[in-house]
Amino acid sequence: VQLVESGGGLVQPGGSLRLSCAASGFTFSRYGMAWYRQAPGKERELVGTITSAGGSTNYASSVQGRFTISRDNAKNTMYLQMNSLKPEDTAVYYCRWSTYWGQGTQVTVSS
Repeated sequence: VQLVESGGGLVQPGGSLRLSCAASGFTFSRYGMAWYRQAPGKERELVGTITSAGGSTNYASSVQGRFTISRDNAKNTMYLQMNSLKPEDTAVYYCRWSTYWGQGTQVTVSS
């Protein structure tokens, strides 16, 4: 199993980024997936989840209305669209399936 995140970077407050999680080694279309994040000095927290077909998503209250999780099962890829970014969104973002984690991608929101 491999999960590879990409798309992180430095963005100004109010800006947007789209993260990707490319999955391999399992039947991606059969399983729900999740995004997590970990800010410096804090515990890793759940950002949101998506069902196997993408028909249902759930989000942490801190990102509700600003972040959108989607997936393309033909490409074995999950996405996290992040809008209206705030400095407190600064963290390493991880995708997760079962007990497997990606290596993470850094998102820094700063002016």
